[in-house]
Amino acid sequence: MIEVSAKLLRGHVFLSGEIVECSISFSHPPSPSHKISQSHTDVFESLAWASAQIHCQCFTDSKIYKEKDNERVNQLTFADTSLGASSQDGKIEIATKPKILFCDLRLSPGQTKTFIYREKIPSDSPPSYRGQLVKYSYKITIGTQRVNSPVKLLRVPIRVLPLCEAVLSEAGALCNDTTEELTPANPFLEIQQKETPLDMALQSLQNITARRNPNFYMISNTWGKVARFCIFKPAYKLGEDIIGTFDFTVATVNCMQVSVSLQCEEETFIDVNNENSKQVRIITYSKHHEVCLGYKYTQLILPIPLHVTPAFTTQLVSLKWRLHFEFVTSTNKQLATPDLDQFDWQAPSDVPIETMVWSLPIRLYSTIPIHVAQGVQSNTIHSLKMY
Repeated sequence: MIEVSAKLLRGHVFLSGEIVECSISFSHPPSPSHKISQSHTDVFESLAWASAQIHCQCFTDSKIYKEKDNERVNQLTFADTSLGASSQDGKIEIATKPKILFCDLRLSPGQTKTFIYREKIPSDSPPSYRGQLVKYSYKITIGTQRVNSPVKLLRVPIRVLPLCEAVLSEAGALCNDTTEELTPANPFLEIQQKETPLDMALQSLQNITARRNPNFYMISNTWGKVARFCIFKPAYKLGEDIIGTFDFTVATVNCMQVSVSLQCEEETFIDVNNENSKQVRIITYSKHHEVCLGYKYTQLILPIPLHVTPAFTTQLVSLKWRLHFEFVTSTNKQLATPDLDQFDWQAPSDVPIETMVWSLPIRLYSTIPIHVAQGVQSNTIHSLKMY
């Protein structure tokens, strides 16, 4: 028996353009002490070859308009040694070139051989995403074969986060040669390592999401002003809290309750009667609800989950994020705030209300992969036994 085990050295979450490192071990467990070897072949185990590569599969609904997708798939070329991605129905969106780990490996009982697989995720690859009509899934596929035996595959799932154009463009500006220090070299000082493009991208990501730029919005309906809303910044990373404030002192209409939801808009193109039609689906993740009758001020704290996918766009789907507001208002005069010297105040039994909705777009970016890996637990060790 041969046991194949794969361990992700830096967690299961990566950014597009990052290098994946995976430790792959092939071991031959020792035989039981009571078993006596009959021949030389009983002692050693042999493997003809082993290779590894990264696959990104796209799973779509039958209604999805696939003309552009088919053109992209037809342009992909794979080597003859390419491993099969999966037996499930899905098209290969990205496939790296397979890397040979070894040829003709012999293992004695109790012996283990370990190989390090390194591969860069293409920068233009789509992120991992599980939507309503479109899904992108990444796996490291490890294949090995005994002589005169079928190929065995071990698949290791990974998650890929996107880096948007704004982050990459700012990182490119930081990589400009004019930003380097023009100081004379000192042989007694420690040589500083040059930052990689990925480090620059993470720094620009931090710069974009750390900028505070408070924006104020006066929310009104046909009867007057409802509230003034303040959001402190328009760009956020995964795992952050969206913080805002409501000011009802400027209101001329009573606001009885307010609800705020974090929603994503999944925009896809579906085939309806052989015609291309755009469809938008809304998915709600976090929600804040508060009864605010009589309030002068209140605040909004809405957490962004770590398992969601930041905004991205491909030929099949476009994902955007927004805050969706629902205000319940009333023009009933009996809802006026009672005076301080008034001891008995009773709310009316029947109140006519109106509900108004409003959506505010926000920008949602990726974060450091290790933060996501710590918050969303996943198995980083996978194994396969070959008998």
